[in-house]
Amino acid sequence: MTEPQPEIRFVKNDWDSISGIHRFSHEAMATTFEVITLYEDARYAEQAAWAAFDKLDRLEAELSRFIENTDISRINNLPAGKPLQIGLDTFECLQLAAQIYAETNGAFDVTIGSLLGCWLNEDKTIRTPSQAELDIARQHTGMHLIKLDEASHTVQLATSPVQIDLGGIGKGYAVDRMAELLGEWSIDTALIHGGYSSVLALDGPPGTKGWPVSLSNPRNRKQTLACLCLQNRAVSGSGLLKGQHIINPRTAQPIQADQAEAPDSIRPAFRGGKSAAWAFAPTAATADALSTAFMVMSPKEIKQYCRRHPKVLAMLILQGRGKEAQKEKILHFGPWKKDDLIK
Repeated sequence: MTEPQPEIRFVKNDWDSISGIHRFSHEAMATTFEVITLYEDARYAEQAAWAAFDKLDRLEAELSRFIENTDISRINNLPAGKPLQIGLDTFECLQLAAQIYAETNGAFDVTIGSLLGCWLNEDKTIRTPSQAELDIARQHTGMHLIKLDEASHTVQLATSPVQIDLGGIGKGYAVDRMAELLGEWSIDTALIHGGYSSVLALDGPPGTKGWPVSLSNPRNRKQTLACLCLQNRAVSGSGLLKGQHIINPRTAQPIQADQAEAPDSIRPAFRGGKSAAWAFAPTAATADALSTAFMVMSPKEIKQYCRRHPKVLAMLILQGRGKEAQKEKILHFGPWKKDDLIK
């Protein structure tokens, strides 16, 4: 699900002055990943970071739909009814995607590739497909079309083609696997992000409550909406700016900032919809997928989801309409704590 994403900014810019702090960056998945570690041995920290980046590159070679002969490219060209053995990481990522698809009632769906092809031109601008095109795309969309066999690590399609796009979960999954690798190197105090939209914090620096991060308004980068200490959890953001679109896999239609649902408790001027969503979760992959799903789900659904998953938090920006089109309302869901705020 390709959409502009709100940045998650780091409150401290002077980490380099702290003894033992090291920052390393690497380009992958069409963005910049960064590993920030606290470790006395600078050379060892660098070796660990590049081992994590090597893992990242291997993941891109399995999960990308834009690279020939990756697991995802092979699935996207797989005939119906033919089992295909795939790598463990691809299998686990698809398993998690299927889980979140079920939990969100289809609001997050990695099989949306056919619908994206219908609605978006190559430059991501919107086009208007025919009803026949949409009908065909919908027949090839839905996680129910994918059968995963855990015993053999194979995938099988009920119809063909099914076009998988892991853009809403792949970066987060990669961040999680990078964190695991750092743990194998005995580096436990670290912050990892993929393009400032998917962030995972491990243990925070000694004497702190965690890594300080801030959430900024995508329409006004100077406006800080929240500052939190992040430790052993992840946050991800998704957004919808004016003139841009997200395809709703439930309806097969694009949504815009003035089209989504809002609760009855919100006055009519703010029932236009959402312009941005953030999700906090135990893992980066889950946060990544949920921030995308929350752009599709109604606030009532998000509230219910957070009640069922007490480790998940959400924040939404509701966009005004009509005379209040320039105004916004912020909604919070889940067990937010005042101690999380540091400003």
